[in-house]
Amino acid sequence: MILLLGGSGYVGAAFARALNERGMEVLAPSRQDMDAANRDQVAAIVAEVNPRFVINAIGYTGRPNIDSTEREKMRCLTENTVVPGILAEVLGERNIPWGHVSSGCIFQGTRPDGEPFTEEDAPNFPFGHPEASWYSRTKAMAEIMLRDHPNCLIWRLRIPFDEFDHPRNYLTKIMRYERLLEVTNTISQLQEFASVSVETLLRGLPGGTYNVTNPGAIRTSEVAEALRRAGLVQKEFVFFHDEAEFLSDSAHVRRASCQLSSAKLASLGLPLRPIHEALDWTLRNWKWAR
Repeated sequence: MILLLGGSGYVGAAFARALNERGMEVLAPSRQDMDAANRDQVAAIVAEVNPRFVINAIGYTGRPNIDSTEREKMRCLTENTVVPGILAEVLGERNIPWGHVSSGCIFQGTRPDGEPFTEEDAPNFPFGHPEASWYSRTKAMAEIMLRDHPNCLIWRLRIPFDEFDHPRNYLTKIMRYERLLEVTNTISQLQEFASVSVETLLRGLPGGTYNVTNPGAIRTSEVAEALRRAGLVQKEFVFFHDEAEFLSDSAHVRRASCQLSSAKLASLGLPLRPIHEALDWTLRNWKWAR
């Protein structure tokens, strides 16, 4: 039995598909079934199920975006930091392997040498950074707590997208935004992210941090043009002049834009497709929501 927390969310649903494709039995308790911020309830379900491993896809990114986390700091802190801390204690006591969905938002830009950040690099957009969003801070704090737990695999997700039209899908967001900010990012094809993450547990990879991102980097304008070429949108995209205008007109906190390396996973036999290849495949297989 696999215990999947946050299974009803955008990321959690991708994990459910990855597990179902492998014919694995999954228990995904709802919020009504279990309060993940209640240690006793978490411990009770873990004791009852005795899972082979646990996946934590619980997290709060804000609605409609991370700006709202600045107003909902307690919820953001609870779901992004407190919950994984509880899981680390409960699962550590039973030595149950588990994976936690983290984020690349704790980085900004590239390394000083221009190369993408690896798992060995210290975050440069962490809890104490004056420009970091509250969301970034809570994800950074969770990593600090979890890195000393040998049975925990930290999976860094970055700007998820897939072939399913969804409000949380990066491609859907790009199509709906009135104006765009030109930035360069590493991003994650969500189903690949979930599949590779599950494989890290199935193969018994050691605890630690893994950048689960598609190799390479891509600019916002490249994504917009790819959407136009695929016939998914006909409008002319309008861009902000710069980040200062974006922050002045449309956002309250600075966004993390960064490049991450997934070479560690590739070296372990779990490569992801290059970003442009993954994007092209996704657009060819696009499915509109009904």
